Amino acid sequence: MAASVIVLGAGMVGVSVALHLQRRGRQVALLDREAPGEGASFGNGGLIQREAVHPHPFPRSFSELRRIAGNNALDVHYHPMALPGFASPLLQYWWHSEPQRYAHAARAFAALITTCLDEHRALAEGTEAMALLRPIGWMKLYSDAATFDAALTQARIAHEQHGVNFNVLDSAALAAAEPHLQVSRLGAIHFTDPYSVSDPHALTLSYAHQFEAAGGRILRGDAMTLTRAGSGWRVQGADGPVEAEEVVVALGAAAVTLTRRLGYAPPYFGKRGYHMHYRLRGNATLNRPFLDTESRFLLAPMRVGVRLTTGAEFAANDAPPTPVQLERAEPVARGLLPLADRVENTPWMGVRPCTPDMLPIIGPLPGQKGAWCAFGHAHQGLTLGPTTGRLLAEMMTGEAPFLDPAPYRAERF
Repeated sequence: MAASVIVLGAGMVGVSVALHLQRRGRQVALLDREAPGEGASFGNGGLIQREAVHPHPFPRSFSELRRIAGNNALDVHYHPMALPGFASPLLQYWWHSEPQRYAHAARAFAALITTCLDEHRALAEGTEAMALLRPIGWMKLYSDAATFDAALTQARIAHEQHGVNFNVLDSAALAAAEPHLQVSRLGAIHFTDPYSVSDPHALTLSYAHQFEAAGGRILRGDAMTLTRAGSGWRVQGADGPVEAEEVVVALGAAAVTLTRRLGYAPPYFGKRGYHMHYRLRGNATLNRPFLDTESRFLLAPMRVGVRLTTGAEFAANDAPPTPVQLERAEPVARGLLPLADRVENTPWMGVRPCTPDMLPIIGPLPGQKGAWCAFGHAHQGLTLGPTTGRLLAEMMTGEAPFLDPAPYRAERF
């Protein structure tokens, strides 16, 4: 078991952790019930969000809370019977969103986000992954002058404080940039730095292939079988037990189900999301992803078609899929772009793993020697996978971390 590690969870975060550890001389087994990239890493907006230096706070205005409470919005949907199970983490989420506490979280979040392009390039350059990272950014569209002005103020602050780059488009420039947009909007903010990933699943697979080429092993198995094995750890793989000196929990939304058994149960909640792909009619094109702030969902060009992604759904873990938001959004989306048929018969659904202070949990698992955490990235697992992989690998191998890991420590909960 010397210098060996089991990484539990083969999404973007787990794959990135495994790759960084393998490159640093660890013998790593990456274990999941599914093949790499089949969970939340599969379904997202496909953005490496260099501009996302401010995490999503809990809404604090009465008008916004009243809008969400109506349960007929495009961006938020909830199962009423599931709400009691969300009460404690959502109350803490509201508490952490108080302006002063939020400012502390935003500084720590920005420290991660500002590294994301460099860390993805460090893994992708010289491989087939680089072709998946399109340097085209993405746009937010606005139809209300006051909202547009407030967003521009925030964008300028983000530029001054964190180097976020953007262009401002008026109505005519937006129409020229997206000639097949079927509505007129007041203008748009084009965030120019982010990568738009043409196939997020393929990007995760590319990093997984690099991990295997470096000597790592990808195994199927049940992470929930994790137990102590002497001074190390054992988990049941499909082909038999796997043992290692150390273990990393990178299970996304399922992480706390496991860590609770090991004595660590931070407040944690999942936001379900859906996506569907559509063909475009005739010779229509979509040049870059955009979020129409009036409609509150993202449309992004992917290899297989235009991907429509929904907002957040709050539901019990075992509740069947209820793609209500997708059904509400599709007719609106058809008014924005000349969408043709659906590519798939069934919508994709995944769960985004969230903490109430809006920061991921990265570092040692309290009270468990040789166990480590890498989960809770909410909407930014795709963006922050390589950053998290490098930071945790440096901590585990005794290198000086390239970022201060203190804000993300597990002990804060």
